Amino acid sequence: MALKDYAKEIERCSACSYCKWIPFDHVKSWRFAKNCPSIDYFNFNNYSARGRYLTSRSILREEIEITQEVVDIAHTCLTCGACDVACKISRYNLEPLEMVRELKAELVKQNRFPEAHGQILQNLTHEANVFGKDRHRRGDWAEGLNIKDLTRETSGIVFHAGCSYSFDESLTPTVRTAVEIMNASGVDYGIMGAAEMCCGARSHAMGQDEAFTKLAKANIKLWKRAGVKTIVTACADGYHAFKHLYPSLGGDFEVIHIVEFIDRLIREQRLTFTKEIPLQVTYHDPCHLGRMGEPYEPWEGEEKKFKNQIVVHEPRKPRKNGIHGIYDEPRHILESIPGINLVEMERIREFSYCCGAGGGAPEAYPEYSSWVARERMEEAKATGSQALVTACPWCRTSFTSASRDEDSMQIVDILDLVRKAL
Repeated sequence: MALKDYAKEIERCSACSYCKWIPFDHVKSWRFAKNCPSIDYFNFNNYSARGRYLTSRSILREEIEITQEVVDIAHTCLTCGACDVACKISRYNLEPLEMVRELKAELVKQNRFPEAHGQILQNLTHEANVFGKDRHRRGDWAEGLNIKDLTRETSGIVFHAGCSYSFDESLTPTVRTAVEIMNASGVDYGIMGAAEMCCGARSHAMGQDEAFTKLAKANIKLWKRAGVKTIVTACADGYHAFKHLYPSLGGDFEVIHIVEFIDRLIREQRLTFTKEIPLQVTYHDPCHLGRMGEPYEPWEGEEKKFKNQIVVHEPRKPRKNGIHGIYDEPRHILESIPGINLVEMERIREFSYCCGAGGGAPEAYPEYSSWVARERMEEAKATGSQALVTACPWCRTSFTSASRDEDSMQIVDILDLVRKAL
C-alpha cells in the first residue's frame, strides 16, 4: 500500500489519545503509564500516532511543505508498534503502525530522510549489513564450530545470525552458545556464512522499501536453493522480518526464535540446567519478538460501511493486537534456571516499552534513542532486580550504550544466562 491508501483511515482517527498510553486497565502507576517513546520524549502531539495522521493528511492535501521538522516527526517513530496495539484495543478499524511506515516511505520517495539513514542504506547496498562491515567476514563468528555451509550443502534448517550477532565481537560468545545448543540437540542445520544478508527489517522500518525488498528476495532465493524449510534465528528483528514481512514476497518458511528452540528442549527434558545462578532479574520483551512477532495473515477484501456509519471489512480482516508474540518461552527458560528469581516490570508483554533501538533512531537521533533506553532501564530498576534480561541483541546494545557509571544493573542476553547455567 501507499500513504494515499490511508486517506479515509486518517479521517477516522477520533483523537482519543489511546495511542499515547498503555490500555488504562493495565496501568499500575502514572510513572510507567505511557507507551509511545516519541510523544513521551518530545511532549508534542505531532510526535504521536494521532499527530502523524494529521501530518500525513496535510501532506496528501499538499497543505504543508516537507521541512526538516516534518522529516523528524516521521522518522522519530521507532515503529515499535505500541500505538498499534493500544489503538486496536480501543477501536477496530485503524492501522497506525502501517500508516506511519508508509509516511516514512512517502518521504523517502521524495528523498527526504535523515542523513544517517543514507549511510545505513549505503552500508546495506555495498556490504549487505547495517554496519558497513566487510561482508566476507560475516561468518567469522562460527569459526571452529563445524557447522554446515549451506552455500555448498543442503539442509532443511538454517540458522540466521543477523547483523548484530555477526559483527559485534562482544556478542560472539552469545551467538556461539545458540549454535552449540543446536549442535548438542542433534538437529541437522547449517548457516549461510558470508552469503547471509541483513534481514532488511531496519530498512523496512525506515521506509526504505526498495532496499528491504532486494535483501528479502536475495535471502529467500539463497534458502530455497539450499532446501531450507525452517529458519532459526537469535535476532528479534530477523524473527519479525521472516515471520511477518517475508511471506508476502514468497518466503514460505517455518520461523523459530532460539528461545522457542531452547524452551522446546527444556519441556522435552533434553536440556537441563545444572548450575545455580543466584540472581533477581526482570525481563524486557523486545518489540519485534513480542507484539510484532505475530505471524503474517494475508487478507484480500473490501471496506464497507454498515448503515453508512460503522466501517466493516468483508471478509473479516485479521486484527493484530500483539497477543500472539513470543512471551512465555523466555520466561519459562528463566524460571527453569536454578537460583533465578524473575520479577516483572509494569509494562510487559504486548505493552512493553521500547528499548530505543528501532527505526534507525540510534543513528539519526542518538540522544533521543538513549533517553528511551534509560526510561526503560528506570522501570527495570524499580523492580529491585540486579539484572535486565532480554532476548534481542539490539535491545542489549541499546541498554548497554545508555548505561552510566553509577548503574549497578547488569544488562544480560538470555543466552548468556543459559550458557552459565549449563
